Amino acid sequence: MTIVRINAITVDPGSGDELARRFAARAGAVDDAVGFEGFELLRPTDDRTTWLVVTRWRDQEAFDAWVASPAFAHGHRGASGAGRAPHGSNGPVGASSELWSYEPVDLPRPG
Repeated sequence: MTIVRINAITVDPGSGDELARRFAARAGAVDDAVGFEGFELLRPTDDRTTWLVVTRWRDQEAFDAWVASPAFAHGHRGASGAGRAPHGSNGPVGASSELWSYEPVDLPRPG
């Protein structure tokens, strides 16, 4: 069963472009992970400062294997901890983040 994992990253105002730049620099890094089904980076269109990193996985085991992988560790080094990174630095951009876990609901079709 497909699972959805959403990393809700709160950034300081003005830091969203740096977050997007960092994701763009690593575009495709997760594409070959076993069980990976899709990725989206969602930018807020209102006054919110929380960006959403939405990933879809075949199952929990595939997600757990990605999180335990050297590729994940490489892509997330320096991402922990609060605080805004100075322009041009490699420090964290997010002030905070939460991991949300969901699964698609198979709704019955009328008729």
